[in-house]
Amino acid sequence: MTNRLLWARRIGQLLVGLFLYGIAIALMVRAGIGVAPWDVLTQGVSAQTGIAFGLVTNLIGVVVLLLWIPIRQKPGVGTVLNVLLIGPSAQLGLGWIPQQDSPVLQGLMFAGGLVLLAIATGLYVGARLGPGPRDGLMTGLHARTGWPIWVVRTGIEVAVLTIGWLLGGQVGIGTLAFALLIGPMVGVTIPLLRVPERSVGAEPSAEASAAPVDSSTQPATA
Repeated sequence: MTNRLLWARRIGQLLVGLFLYGIAIALMVRAGIGVAPWDVLTQGVSAQTGIAFGLVTNLIGVVVLLLWIPIRQKPGVGTVLNVLLIGPSAQLGLGWIPQQDSPVLQGLMFAGGLVLLAIATGLYVGARLGPGPRDGLMTGLHARTGWPIWVVRTGIEVAVLTIGWLLGGQVGIGTLAFALLIGPMVGVTIPLLRVPERSVGAEPSAEASAAPVDSSTQPATA
C-alpha cells in the first residue's frame, strides 16, 4: 500500500467511522432501554430545551472542545470532524429508525447498536487523526492532574450521567450494559482496525532509523 493509499484509507475510515457512530447512537436510543452516559445528557438537554438530539450532540461537543483550552489539548482533524459529523448522522438515524417497544426487538436493536458503535470507534480512532472531544477531555485531565485514567473517566461519566438523568435522559439496563461491555469491545476493534503508520515495505526515514525503539508503545484507545 502506497502512502497516498494509506492516507486515503485514514480519511475514509474516519468519515465512515463517524457516520456509523451516529447511526449506532440512534439505534441505541430507539431501543429504549437506556443509552450511554453522554447520550443520557444529550437526551436530557434535548428534553428540556426542545432542541433536536443531533444538534444537542454537536453543541455538547463544542462545549467539551472548549474545555480543552485550559488543559492545553490540541485537536486534530478527526476531533473537529467528530464534533461536526456525529450529530447529523445520529439525527439522520433517528429519522428513519422506528422506536421499539417489544423487549426482544429492544434487546436486539440495542445489541446491534453497541456492536456497530464498537466497530465505528475502531474505525475512527484507528485512523489516527485525533481523538473525539470527550476522549481528549479525559486524557487531558489525566495528564494535567496525574489522576489515574479510570478515576478521571469514571468521574466524568458519573457526572454527565447524573446531570442527564436529572434533566430527563433515559437511564436503564442498556446504560449498564454499555458501561460494562464497550471497553472490552473497543479493545478488540481499535487494534484490529488501526491504520499502520507507514506503508508496508516503505523505507524508514533517517530520523526513524536513528530513533530508539519504544517497546512500551500501545495502540491508541477510544
